[in-house]
Amino acid sequence: MSLIKSISGIRGTIGGKVDDNLTPVDVVKFTAAFGTWLQKNKNKKDLTLVIGRDARISGAMVNSLVTATLQGLGINVIDLELSTTPTVEVMVTELNADGGIILTASHNPKQWNALKLLNEKGEFITGKDGAEVLEIAEKEDFNFAEVDDLGKYETKTDAFDIHIEKILNLPMVDAEAVKSKKIKVVLDAVNSTGGISIPPLLEKLGCEVVKLYCEPNGQFPHNPEPLKEHLTDICELVKKENADLGIVVDPDVDRLALIDENGEMFGEEYTLVAVADYLLRHKKGVAVSNLSSSRALRDVARNLDSEYFASAVGEVNVVTLMKEKNAVIGGEGNGGIIYPDLHYGRDSLVGVALFLTHLAKENKTVSELRATYPAYYMGKKKIELTPEIDVDALLVKMQEEYKDEEISTIDGVKIDFPENWVHLRKSNTEPIIRIYTEAFSQQEADELADKMIEKIKSLI
Repeated sequence: MSLIKSISGIRGTIGGKVDDNLTPVDVVKFTAAFGTWLQKNKNKKDLTLVIGRDARISGAMVNSLVTATLQGLGINVIDLELSTTPTVEVMVTELNADGGIILTASHNPKQWNALKLLNEKGEFITGKDGAEVLEIAEKEDFNFAEVDDLGKYETKTDAFDIHIEKILNLPMVDAEAVKSKKIKVVLDAVNSTGGISIPPLLEKLGCEVVKLYCEPNGQFPHNPEPLKEHLTDICELVKKENADLGIVVDPDVDRLALIDENGEMFGEEYTLVAVADYLLRHKKGVAVSNLSSSRALRDVARNLDSEYFASAVGEVNVVTLMKEKNAVIGGEGNGGIIYPDLHYGRDSLVGVALFLTHLAKENKTVSELRATYPAYYMGKKKIELTPEIDVDALLVKMQEEYKDEEISTIDGVKIDFPENWVHLRKSNTEPIIRIYTEAFSQQEADELADKMIEKIKSLI
């Protein structure tokens, strides 16, 4: 079963049977449901949607299906063609569109694709909205347009230029400071759209760019999730080229991982930490991440007389809390930077510009900068349970066991101990409890996870 329908969109593997995989029929049905939902919620006749896609092999095919379906509903389409998730988000508001669809399965392997759904603010639709879209899809409650009312279609090819210009115009991005350092960068864009969006930005910042896997052909040369075990090629090339740093993005360019001048991982969790450090030094305020992100962000914020808040896991939840707290910076520990002065979406391009500004102003190497932040290590494990076990009841018992500690229950159970933490989350799709831990050493993080597994077993 490789078709996952959720409140944030639909994703699956290409080919196979209808309703089991992401087939053309499923693409049409779900696109029609989203278009129909927009028509019901917008009291206007002439709707326009912005669409864009990453470089995966199925992208052009899925794009054709989505475009034709929207036009069939009478909705106008502005097609950015090869694009990035943050670029589509920026262009929805730039073009005063009524919403957007991004065709990307993010860090999933090449056989996957997905439709990510945006509202008129260029932000992911809410859980409530997503549930309504799913209901329309289930009922196939569509009413297509007659021939004189079909939607119009146009392409727009300057979206990257507009996105980059907006970034360079941000007061906290200092292009001159970056240019003065003549920074040499190796970029791994996993043969997707980071390879055509990040280099123009780096060049405008005066950087020398060494390209690795920057051909947007969708043939991912390694697992596209930007984790250490997948990035041996760029780590070696950074050293060989005597580069100042390496930059890695996922296929849709909303996750940013960095590599220091020695070919060592900066740590995906620390992309957000470093950017927050720079921004909060200049404007005290609030930083937000999700419950499973590193405590280092909280430490940095507090050191700068600022506040830190944690949301439930998921970009929509982070954005909701950021708006509520009027946050200066937010994001997720997977290298997702959300800078509200530009837009409320994870954006590797603005992350690159802010990080390089910080690096230039600090006058440090990337490894020296990393050494200024608290050193934490994360563990991720899971415990599989039999289907008849009540996972919710188990989590309540765990909460009771540790009631004297600092506890959050907004998303599973997170227990904050003085020296470390554990976050227990129920899987939505299988009888599993996911266990995230963080401590001052990898061994301690793993041992804490094992201790929690034993405790859970003792309560069953």
